[in-house]
Amino acid sequence: MKAVPLLPAVVLIGIFLAGPIVWSFYGSFTNAALTGANAKNPEWIGLDNYTSLFADPLFPKSLLLTVIFVLVSAVIGQNFLGLGLALLMRRAHRGVSAVVGICVVAAWVLPEIVAAFVAYAFFFRDGTLNQLTGFAGLPAVDWLFEHPMFAIILANIWRGTAFSMMVYQAALNDVPQEVTEAAEIDGAGGAKTLVFVTVPMIRRSIATNLMLITLQTLAVFTLIYVMTAGGPTNRSTTLPIMAYEEAFRYSDIGYGTAIAVVMLIIGAAFSLAYIRLLRERNPA
Repeated sequence: MKAVPLLPAVVLIGIFLAGPIVWSFYGSFTNAALTGANAKNPEWIGLDNYTSLFADPLFPKSLLLTVIFVLVSAVIGQNFLGLGLALLMRRAHRGVSAVVGICVVAAWVLPEIVAAFVAYAFFFRDGTLNQLTGFAGLPAVDWLFEHPMFAIILANIWRGTAFSMMVYQAALNDVPQEVTEAAEIDGAGGAKTLVFVTVPMIRRSIATNLMLITLQTLAVFTLIYVMTAGGPTNRSTTLPIMAYEEAFRYSDIGYGTAIAVVMLIIGAAFSLAYIRLLRERNPA
C-alpha cells in the first residue's frame, strides 16, 4: 500500500520515458523510413543498421567529435568555469556579484534557438567577434568555416555555464565557514583550502553537476545545427546531427534510431560512472 502514491509517477515514467526508449531499441533493428513502403510496413532486419553504422567512415569521426565536444565544453569548460565564478562571486561585492550573475544567467535562460542565433551572429565572418578584433587591427576570421568545433564549444560554454555556477553556489553555501577559517588559521592558503577542504566537501555536488551537464551536452542539437549544420565537410557533425541527417534528411528512420541508441548507451555509461561516484563514501 505504501507504493500506491508512487503509481501515477511510475505510469508516467513508463509512458513518456521507458516507452520511447523501448521503441528506439526496436526501431533500430528495422528498416523504418519516413516515406515509401518501409514507412507503412517496416521490416525486421536485425543488426544490419549497426553493421552499416560501424562500417560508415563518418561514424568514428562523429563519435570522436561528440566526445571532444562533451569533454571540452561541459566537463572542462562549464564545470571549471562555473566553479570559478561561484567562488569569485562568493567573495565579490554584492553589487558586482549580482551583475555578473545576471550576465551569466541571461545566456542560460534564453530559448535555445535564440541563443543559437546569437552565437551564430557572434562568430559569423561579419559578426561581432570579427568587428571587435578588427579594432585591434587583426584580420577577419571565418570562425564557422575555419574553426567550427572551436566556435560551437565556446558557444556551448557560454550557453551552459550558468547552470554549473548555480549548482556550485548552492553547494558552497552549505560549506561551514568555520571549517575553511580553521584551515586558513592552520596555514593553508587559498589554493590548498580549496583543494583539500572545499572540493572534498562538495564532491557529491560536483558529481551531480558533471552528470547533468554531460547528458545535456551530449544531446545538444539546435546550437550546432543553427551555427554550422554539422559542416563544413562534417567537421562539426556530432552524433545528434548525424542521427538527424540520416533519419529526416535521408528518411532512414531505422538507421538514425540506431545512432540514437548508441548515444543512449554512451549517456548511460557516463551516468553509471557518476552514480558510482555519488555512492562512494566521503573521504575521511
